[in-house]
Amino acid sequence: MIPKNKIVKNTQNKTIEQHLRYNNSITTIEAFKKYGITRLASRIHELKSTGMKIHGVMVKVKNRQGEVVSVKRYYYTGKTHG
Repeated sequence: MIPKNKIVKNTQNKTIEQHLRYNNSITTIEAFKKYGITRLASRIHELKSTGMKIHGVMVKVKNRQGEVVSVKRYYYTGKTHG
């Protein structure tokens, strides 16, 4: 039997992988709003460990209060193996 937390991570990883393949990039804010995923950096780390080429850059966005804040935008750059 697969532990429940592994199923959730796998589903989140597949969701993020598909998003990156079709949209090329994602931020933590987008991951939370669109998919309810709160630990995007962890999912990105796991996807990188499978061979996905992903890089991140800091970008400025406005938060709910209209303040400019920095968040990381992750970009899909390909698959190295698998």
